[in-house]
Amino acid sequence: MLNDLMEKRKKILAESEQHKNSRNDLNAAASKFARERNTLNNQTREYVEEAQKNKDLRDKYNQEVLDLKAQRNDLNDKANAFFEEIEAFKKEHGSLKNRGIKELQKQIEFMEYRQQTEVFTTDKERELIEKIKQMRSQVKEQETELEQNKEMRTKITEARDYRKGASDLHAKVTEVAELAQKHHDLMVESYRKADKSREAADASHKNFVESQESADSEHKSFIACQKELRDYDKVISGLRKKTKKVKVTKEQKAVRQEAEHLFKNFRAGEKLTTDDILLLQRSKLI
Repeated sequence: MLNDLMEKRKKILAESEQHKNSRNDLNAAASKFARERNTLNNQTREYVEEAQKNKDLRDKYNQEVLDLKAQRNDLNDKANAFFEEIEAFKKEHGSLKNRGIKELQKQIEFMEYRQQTEVFTTDKERELIEKIKQMRSQVKEQETELEQNKEMRTKITEARDYRKGASDLHAKVTEVAELAQKHHDLMVESYRKADKSREAADASHKNFVESQESADSEHKSFIACQKELRDYDKVISGLRKKTKKVKVTKEQKAVRQEAEHLFKNFRAGEKLTTDDILLLQRSKLI
């Protein structure tokens, strides 16, 4: 019976070690996933903060674009007012028969815009540049003729100044709008990275939870095995004590029988050795 119990205890001990090792491996995996999750969460926060910074800059530049456009439009309106006065003067005096400066200027601006935003072949672009050059020449000719009149010369100068100011502001609008678009693109990219990082963090957290739950299950099984081992140890210990007691009792009985035999022989006149005397003393027969 004792041997059967020892064999069963051996199997439970092996099972206990298996659960302990599995628990430790799963806890190590859970810690690894937790570290990955925390790193990814920190990374996500950094991406979101970066996105917010770019969003603030984008909004700032967009507002600046609106302000610059308002200033540009105001200068264009002032320039147009002077050009209208110039056109009225031309009609009144009938000295110029070509298209008005205002109309030419609008066409020049339209063609310059096309040149900046559209893709042309080399020949087509050269043709467009030539048309712009011709129109500028026409504007110059008309302005030169109008400048013969002192009042018109003043108006043309002021109109040119306003138009130049509007053109400079338009260049600034383009520059600032590009900055706004740049930060918008950076914001979108940062949010995209944040979403990807957050998704990876969620996956790591899921793995962490699963590993932790499995580790807890293995730990419970390990504890159950430990309890079972303690129960086996109690039973085995009891059996060993009982077996030892029985063995001692048998040995004592055998010694007693031998001592009684020696004592009987002693009484019959036989001599005793030192060992015989010690045996009789231990048996309390002498």
